[in-house]
Amino acid sequence: MGTETSEDLLNGARVLVVEDEAAISMLLEDMLLDFGCEVVGPAARLSKALEMAESESFVVAILDVNVAGEPIYPVAEAIVRRGLPLVFSTGYGGAGIREPFRDRPVVQKPFSQQDLKRTLIAAIAAAG
Repeated sequence: MGTETSEDLLNGARVLVVEDEAAISMLLEDMLLDFGCEVVGPAARLSKALEMAESESFVVAILDVNVAGEPIYPVAEAIVRRGLPLVFSTGYGGAGIREPFRDRPVVQKPFSQQDLKRTLIAAIAAAG
């Protein structure tokens, strides 16, 4: 797959963002807009995130592992039930991800724009 083809995966892609820290949420939105994505959300609370995961249209989700003190796994389960890809965002690395989600892509905070882009492209490509 050429670079242009993989970059095209993000152009116009709707991305669900679940992040409770405003600064990180804004940074994520800026990065996604730079990639040509359309941001869905962001959701800063688990209840809102779950509602959006079940009802919104998106091609991939970026999920903070811990949202306002609550684990994100009910939201991840809803997304998996829909057959959609997701990327976890955490300051603790992949080791902090629970089974059965350990095989899902993770971006470790703080992450670079290139890390995020590469991880999103891989998640969408693997699901497609």
